[in-house]
Amino acid sequence: MARHDAAELAICLGRQAEAVCKRYLSNGHREGRYWLVGDVQNSPGRSMFVRLTGPESGKGAAGKWTDAATAEHGDLLDVIRESCGLIDFKDVADEARSFLSLPRPEPDPVPRSRPRTAPTGSPEAARRLFAMAQPIGRTVVETHLRKRAITALQETGALRFHPRCYYWPERHDPPEIWPAMIAAVTDLDGVQTGAHRTWLLPDGSDKAPVETPRRAMGNLLGHGVRFGVAQDVLAAGEGIETVLSTRSGLPHMPMMAALSAAHLAAIQFPATLRRLYIVRDSDPAGNGARDRLIERARDVGIEAVVLSPVLGDFNEDLCQFGIDALRAALRVQIVPEDVSRFFAA
Repeated sequence: MARHDAAELAICLGRQAEAVCKRYLSNGHREGRYWLVGDVQNSPGRSMFVRLTGPESGKGAAGKWTDAATAEHGDLLDVIRESCGLIDFKDVADEARSFLSLPRPEPDPVPRSRPRTAPTGSPEAARRLFAMAQPIGRTVVETHLRKRAITALQETGALRFHPRCYYWPERHDPPEIWPAMIAAVTDLDGVQTGAHRTWLLPDGSDKAPVETPRRAMGNLLGHGVRFGVAQDVLAAGEGIETVLSTRSGLPHMPMMAALSAAHLAAIQFPATLRRLYIVRDSDPAGNGARDRLIERARDVGIEAVVLSPVLGDFNEDLCQFGIDALRAALRVQIVPEDVSRFFAA
């Protein structure tokens, strides 16, 4: 499909944004000028908001959406693709035309074969991206993490470095190229289901100066970026830097980053899990994820223990107070029998 055809479909969908949301994001609801829902896969929640009014195109257009938990964004064609589980863009366009009661275009008179490519944002595309990246040792990813005071980098095979990772500001804008930290999102069996990208400055001193320097792709719900192999004990938090900061004080405890509060609340539990440490962020979304996880864990007989930072999250604590203070704060929060097992000597 030509790019202008995709843009025209997005505009047509935007004119009926609320009706589109009612059909494809049925687990959400309207609040003012926005439709609120958990994520683009139509999970319950409030972190993703869709603009129901606005101009037909450009910034703030009707139908544009942003997930505050993951920094993902897009238009209503992305909503149709993700909520319906579609892969080929032709199928997305056909579904959009069906909703809009538009005729399908005539097929090309001469079929043209193209090399097989992984659908954008699919688990296959995520696996290919991760495979193209390299270990983080002596790269700007390691520099970036050390700038965040994270120096305990054992069992970080889930993280890789891509020196030239495309960043697309908008669907039809030319891409920018930045170095990036690529994180593999895996399920309980270790199968990669997605990837998370953090675009960085070339010297690793900070994130790249783009609108959404963190974006995820693939199937994320229930899964996460894993550090160590969980058996009976697991610590789970939102962000990669937050979880790695916590692991600096508890270097032997298996941990995972769910990448957002909504996804943290929905993580899958290993069958052998007996105790779950919840590495919470001190904000309303973090509190909601904590409460939901406690309830879910208790329902299946798993002990839930909350690890709370002094500031906004444990990376802020690590940067502000140092590793010794972080270790002291964690030591008094974990179960006594886990001190000798997981605490740094």
